[in-house]
Amino acid sequence: MNQAELRRKIGQLMVVGFKGITASDEIKELIREHHVGGVILFGRNIGTPEEILSLTTELQHVAKDAGHEHPLLICIDQENGVVRRLGEGTTIFPGAMLLGATGNPDNAYEGGVATGKELKALGINWNLAPVMDVNNNPENPVIGVRSFGESAEKVSEFGRMAMKGMQEAGVITTLKHFPGHGDTNVDSHLDLPVITHNIERLEQIELKPFVDSIEAGADTVMSAHVYFPAIEDTPGVPATLSRKVITGLLREKLGFDGVVTTDCMEMNAIANTIGTAKGGVEAIKAGVDLIMVSHLHHLQKETIDAIYAAVESGEIDKAQIEEAVARVTRLKEKYCSWEEIGSDEVPSFVGGKEHQQLAHDIYKQGITIVKNNGILPLKNKRVLVVYSENKYTMQVEDRRYSSMYLGETIKEIDDTAEIVELSNPATDEEIQRVAAKAQQFEAVIVGTLTVQEGDAQTKLVEALSDTGVPVVVIATRSPYDLAYLPEIQAYLCTYEFPYPALNMAAKAIYGREQVTGKLPVTIPQVRERLK
Repeated sequence: MNQAELRRKIGQLMVVGFKGITASDEIKELIREHHVGGVILFGRNIGTPEEILSLTTELQHVAKDAGHEHPLLICIDQENGVVRRLGEGTTIFPGAMLLGATGNPDNAYEGGVATGKELKALGINWNLAPVMDVNNNPENPVIGVRSFGESAEKVSEFGRMAMKGMQEAGVITTLKHFPGHGDTNVDSHLDLPVITHNIERLEQIELKPFVDSIEAGADTVMSAHVYFPAIEDTPGVPATLSRKVITGLLREKLGFDGVVTTDCMEMNAIANTIGTAKGGVEAIKAGVDLIMVSHLHHLQKETIDAIYAAVESGEIDKAQIEEAVARVTRLKEKYCSWEEIGSDEVPSFVGGKEHQQLAHDIYKQGITIVKNNGILPLKNKRVLVVYSENKYTMQVEDRRYSSMYLGETIKEIDDTAEIVELSNPATDEEIQRVAAKAQQFEAVIVGTLTVQEGDAQTKLVEALSDTGVPVVVIATRSPYDLAYLPEIQAYLCTYEFPYPALNMAAKAIYGREQVTGKLPVTIPQVRERLK
């Protein structure tokens, strides 16, 4: 293998991002000169469906003209729910925990098919989903409602069905975040989480969804930037960089011979410890196939150069590069074809009535009335609606979709309702003012967004409850909010805050729809413990 050939092969093992809704000079350079084989799209790259298709087509033409043997892998985080990238003109599908709340795995399959069809139609051939993490830690700051629930069996069944649905639509899927990011209370975007369970517990809970979907034909697995001392005995080495996790556990013990990708190597758990470029070298040595550097051009080039230097020095065996390229090539040959590139027409099913109806039906089955002390449905009452502005709180969420539509959707049903949007966090003065105002009404609807013990949201609900006016809380993301709140008359969970979810909750409150969701997690009795 000569130097030019080696550089081309290393390029095929890179997944990179860029800015803009058209192909930047930087991404074109990486595709042409470095033979980079994978591209990741974020909200910054997403325009209308027509603009997305134009972008993906342009990227593929750049690759073909540069002599790439196979099309680019073009991936995106379209988990649905709180983590989605597609916007205007596409269907808003329910996310994982809402799907889990329906109790029907067929919804995960049908949602997977429909999501896959819309992605494929826009030239996106790889989805970084489904999330296979078991959310058994209510304090998890990064998984939460991205998980199907707290049961390994439920996550396994729903995740496998979602995977099968997307595959049916011709889209590559990703099981993430191996070997499990559910039982953490640290966000790996910000720091290195540690999961201290022994191997028997990991096999019982964390690994089960991965094992079952690998047996069912998984395409790719994404590693977690999480340290598992039960598997890796070198302190502080995350799964992404651990040969014992990637090769020993995933490849050899679980028998996975598909493609392994890292999560973004610019996340703090990697970038602030070993560093992005050196991390790329260690990930390849661990047995990873694809290195994801999502943002900074200089880090993308530094990572390519670092891997090249490591192969030239013998630190990385050339055979390992060959094996990784072979796995990536097999994946491309299965899912990607030059013949599919070039359509300039967005099909009518993207954002179309059939998909909208499917999403509506799933929302109806998933929105959950957890508690109702006879206050619902609200009929002929003067209603005050209160919520704080949504400041997105998970790194992985998209700022563009953080709008809180609660007031807007309730006004569509009850044009006499009065809406008060507070700052975030609400000030004591705002809380006192709205509590005084509430006494003029017969019911108050409060939208909460991931309550923490003793925070402004808790104080708000407490102040409103103290007025004696019936309070209805809609938890617009975390279902665990109830644990921190005082006695209230009614509590609903939407698990996410896109307009269709809040619209269905509003209709349920006013008796316009019968929702049937059941909690897929247990709400701990935090307030009882605090007394």
